[in-house]
Amino acid sequence: MNRCNVADFSRQLLESGDFLSFTREHPEQIDQAFTFYLNTQTQQTQVSVLDTGVICFEPVDKKTKRDIVLSCGVHGNETAPIEICQQLIKELLHGQLTLRQRVLFLFGNPPAINLGSRFVEENLNRLFSGAHSDDVGLVNQERRRAKALEDYIRDFFDQGGNIGDDRERLHYDLHTAIRGSKNDKFAVYPFSHGKPRNKQQLQFLNASGVNTILLSNSPTTTFSYFSVNECCAHAFTVELGKVRPFGENNPEDFSQINKTLRALLSEDTPDFGEFNITELNLFEIYKTINRTQENFTLNFADDVENFTDFPIGYVLANDGDVTHEISLPGEAIIFPNAEVALGQRALLTVIPAKLTA
Repeated sequence: MNRCNVADFSRQLLESGDFLSFTREHPEQIDQAFTFYLNTQTQQTQVSVLDTGVICFEPVDKKTKRDIVLSCGVHGNETAPIEICQQLIKELLHGQLTLRQRVLFLFGNPPAINLGSRFVEENLNRLFSGAHSDDVGLVNQERRRAKALEDYIRDFFDQGGNIGDDRERLHYDLHTAIRGSKNDKFAVYPFSHGKPRNKQQLQFLNASGVNTILLSNSPTTTFSYFSVNECCAHAFTVELGKVRPFGENNPEDFSQINKTLRALLSEDTPDFGEFNITELNLFEIYKTINRTQENFTLNFADDVENFTDFPIGYVLANDGDVTHEISLPGEAIIFPNAEVALGQRALLTVIPAKLTA
């Protein structure tokens, strides 16, 4: 990419504000990173396009308090979070949203976005924390992308400086679920290795319309767990409803999180209200059911919603000769998918929980 192309791309982005189209036109990579500046009457903002689907905004000559990562499109058919991030980027590029904090936007899997598919060869959200290089190594686009996304997040947080009383690191990995849910919006709070769960973050989610929290109690290879474990960030997998095609998402369904994200980016000390544990529905993961056989089946209909519970003894799944049954009152299903690759998670069960750590 020569200087002329860089100038052209910068001008096009400034005029259109359409970073999503730029990403989709260059799904594999861009020739080189480039930087330009936004100038308003009140501030200057540095904009860095680091790769396809990777764009960073940083206020110049202004002390910031938060380093924020907003990721979407880790699964290419989950369009609502992609549209949310694209709109925020457009408003920043056009000076319609004042930036007070550093923010990194990531469109996770551009080739899958173009295909309208969950992934191309392998589930990207099972390839973090080094899983991309396990076994067969970096043999496909998703594995290489996972490694690159890890590097971009590490660099972003490192450049922001050390965390402490006056600085925090945040990562919200935005998704939508394959099927509907009794709790339409919910978040997975990754395993914290004994650190207390952050009540301010829980209140941010509640103010965002996400009042159901699933507490994970073991390490995983998801994107949000990577940021918690390796970058000491507050991070969450945030599910914002059901998968729909581009253009079929109702903006009103996301009005609360659109409001809170704008406050997070544009205010020094946003007010998300007082924490009240009674306003949250808390669950914890009880069982992880992996598919190990070709003849794996789920014993409930495709339209059964997340957080549906079943009576004790009900056989949820058959994995070859192995059966998986409900064993506790209130035990419910989440993220069922019988079509995953062998060895991957086909279903979780969850039970009601209390906030401890």
